[in-house]
Amino acid sequence: MTKTAIVLFNLGGPDRPDSIEPFLFNLFNDPAIISLPNPFRFLVAKLISRKRAPIAREIYQNLGGGSPLLSNTEAQADALTAALADIGEVKCFIAMRYWHPMTAETVQAVKAFGPDRVVLLPLYPQFSTTTTGSSLRLWNKLADAAGLRVPTHVIGCYPRASGYVQAVAELVRKGYDGMKGPKRVLFSAHGLPKKVIDKGDPYQWQVERSAEEVVKALNIPDLDWIVCYQSRVGPLEWIGPSTDEEIRRAGKEGVGLVVCPIAFVSEHSETLVEIELEYRHLAEESGVPAFARVPTPGVHPLFIDALATQVRYALERPVGVCSGEGPRICPAEFGKCPCRQAA
Repeated sequence: MTKTAIVLFNLGGPDRPDSIEPFLFNLFNDPAIISLPNPFRFLVAKLISRKRAPIAREIYQNLGGGSPLLSNTEAQADALTAALADIGEVKCFIAMRYWHPMTAETVQAVKAFGPDRVVLLPLYPQFSTTTTGSSLRLWNKLADAAGLRVPTHVIGCYPRASGYVQAVAELVRKGYDGMKGPKRVLFSAHGLPKKVIDKGDPYQWQVERSAEEVVKALNIPDLDWIVCYQSRVGPLEWIGPSTDEEIRRAGKEGVGLVVCPIAFVSEHSETLVEIELEYRHLAEESGVPAFARVPTPGVHPLFIDALATQVRYALERPVGVCSGEGPRICPAEFGKCPCRQAA
């Protein structure tokens, strides 16, 4: 019986208050996040993590002191394992980028499992060098060092995967239909510095394609919607428009808001605190007449089916990085896209 290891890439989150500062350090010490050479990146990461830790502790207090991301990801792993029971012996592993279980731990666990093949599946539908790209580079380095050399299939992105789109559309529809009066859908994604996109990162282009597909699936005549970006930090210019700006604009126009976290597939601080608490409060202050946060897909059956479909598709293709949609989908200007040019 073929043994398949599926590795779910995710960001990770602090599991208790005293892990918040080291989690932040790991985040800002990633060269994909801060591109300074060491020792400068190390020193900057130490400074930023120490400065932001008190603010982050206040955020995580709303979540019981730690992030729910790991438990949510474990539930997705269990559901995906069940959905792929027909392809042989399948075991899902979780590799978090900035907190436990971290990549080094997961590489060893996968090696001990002794798989015949490995599938790397990011829980980021849209590719970015700062998320999937960073996780993949670290995995390749540590797997090679550990002698984990088995055929490895990589799902680079799946921004228009049918089950993902349909699951998000169902969740948006519930919030939309439950709101009276004029309303607008905000597809809010985690932002990035503009310079990252200017260097060929396809993330923004893929986020916009995801939103377009959800709008098509909703099939609501004259739907009022826009893509915007949240979670800005630091002095750099970020891609926009910002979610904050769009909330204030809706207040001035007297339009209710249905906020969909289009690039997040699991609940964590950006959805449960930033959107649900902070953006809801901003909406009230700005005069927005109604506000609804759309849940993430989580273990929605359509989304789990989409993940299973990505795995099956990847296993039918040569090893390497491919898009779940077949040929490379990004325009040529996005040179950071790692997917093969042909199916």
